[in-house]
Amino acid sequence: MTAWRWLQRQRWLSHWLPLLVWMALIFYLSAQPDLPNPETGFLAELLSSGAHVLVFGVLAFLWLRVLGGRRHAWLLAWTLTMLYALSDEFHQAFVPHRHSDPWDLLCDGLGAVLALLLWAWWRRWRAGRRAAGSAGAVSDF
Repeated sequence: MTAWRWLQRQRWLSHWLPLLVWMALIFYLSAQPDLPNPETGFLAELLSSGAHVLVFGVLAFLWLRVLGGRRHAWLLAWTLTMLYALSDEFHQAFVPHRHSDPWDLLCDGLGAVLALLLWAWWRRWRAGRRAAGSAGAVSDF
């Protein structure tokens, strides 16, 4: 049995490991005093905000994956993502040349909501295609 096959059989590990690695990456990046970015202006704000939306959107998706079919998994995934975002902003307050920013927290929340909505939309779309495909009305291509 290959390592990849073993990992696939360990569902708890294959769900938790990506989440924990992603959280560690966020922590590592937050601990950097100087991240490369444009100095000021609209482009700098757009890149920073977009990065927060993307990074915390992925985090919300990974939380949802870990939580699986639990009741209120969507709300819990968003809440856990926001708690981590709050801890991230708190952590940045103690990193030299970094600061906490409420705008970043807002972008984190937006990213989490968008990722969860996108996932819900995709699941419904896929379920609809499967239902239509099983009836013979729609092919995959």
